[in-house]
Amino acid sequence: MKVLGALKLLYVQVLVATVLGVVVGLLFPETGVALKPLGDAFIRVVRMIIAPVVFCTVAIGIAHMSDLKKVGRVGGKTLLYFEIVSTLALIIGLVVGNVVRPGAGFNIDVATLDPNIAAQYTKGASSLSLADHLLQIIPDTLFSPFVNGDLLQVLFIAILTGFACSRLGSFGTQVAHALENATKVLFSIIRIIVWAASVGSFGAMAFTIGRYGVASLGPLAILIATFYLTAFLFVVFVLGGIARLAGFSIFKFMKYIREELLIVLGTSSSEPVLPQLIIKMQKLGASRSVVGLVIPTGYSFNLDGTNIYMTLAILFLAQATNIDLTLWQQLEILAIAMLTSKGASGVTGAGFITLAATLTIVPTIPIASLAVLVGIDRFMSQCRALTNAIGNGVATIVVARWENELDREQLARELASGPPEMGALGATPELRPVPQSA
Repeated sequence: MKVLGALKLLYVQVLVATVLGVVVGLLFPETGVALKPLGDAFIRVVRMIIAPVVFCTVAIGIAHMSDLKKVGRVGGKTLLYFEIVSTLALIIGLVVGNVVRPGAGFNIDVATLDPNIAAQYTKGASSLSLADHLLQIIPDTLFSPFVNGDLLQVLFIAILTGFACSRLGSFGTQVAHALENATKVLFSIIRIIVWAASVGSFGAMAFTIGRYGVASLGPLAILIATFYLTAFLFVVFVLGGIARLAGFSIFKFMKYIREELLIVLGTSSSEPVLPQLIIKMQKLGASRSVVGLVIPTGYSFNLDGTNIYMTLAILFLAQATNIDLTLWQQLEILAIAMLTSKGASGVTGAGFITLAATLTIVPTIPIASLAVLVGIDRFMSQCRALTNAIGNGVATIVVARWENELDREQLARELASGPPEMGALGATPELRPVPQSA
């Protein structure tokens, strides 16, 4: 009876489905590959709902802020936190790459690699200036971001809408209330969708193992182990230290969002859990306005796992192709990565494309060397996505406390009681009034 009861929990279902996906991929590789549409369908359904959720959440949060200076203050603190932590992640990747040297001894001759393999990842990874990156935030039309799913552009429109509502008095309040009602519908849709998480995880994991196989991990095992260990230490010590200063335990926090982390593990993407993270951060006591700004912004500006991967992978490729990078060249790579890492989304493979964009600006390392990493990127993507999701959750709580918009008693109570059962995962949270900070 206890087993049957446990199977009703979403995280148990996702865990079982993930294990079954691995088994199917190992024993029946062709079947595993054929199950790819299950994982793709789940991610596409979730992505369908993300843009309107982000738009409504951000717009409502700003519309309800009586002091518009507060919007700039919260946004400034958020971006400052993101820049410090994400830069630290890039530096850690460089340091670990220099100490461990995972690419040493490979002696890869780039001339023997197929350039077409890397070319498919560099089609959209052209060298862009800072002005180009900023201009990409502005959409072609008011509605195009909702079609192509560009979260930065959705965020841009949502901020404008929130400011507009705050300037329209009672009419703006009515619009905000209408958006709140729309949000209730969106969260109800999420509640339906999230029940398919186990199916999506099963299909995605079966495809990953069936397509690439565990054997593909062997030649690059040192790089994979180095990256996973580095990400683990980053979460435990860096994010854990930040969490401790903010008054909560990183381990209790990860336990609280375990359902989301298992979905991320199964789908190799942090994007499917964005709506659930918004809900759970509010349940932990962070105000709606802070959650609405930090979570969506973090999915483009605070990708800690992706940042660690980028600098570590670049050093790996340099070492594997016997290219010695000077300290100044590594600092140049760090500066470039600080720019190219911004704007990457949480979808599967986005980190690899961002890596390709970085290498197009770093002529020292041949772009064809990316072919070495293609076979293992799906496994690396899982770790990137997990670290990204945890990092954005921690950032939300920290910024909320920094802004004095965190109910610490509620945070302690929720973390002590453990994660809510599924039902609460997709439910519209009870929103407490936003406290007015000085």
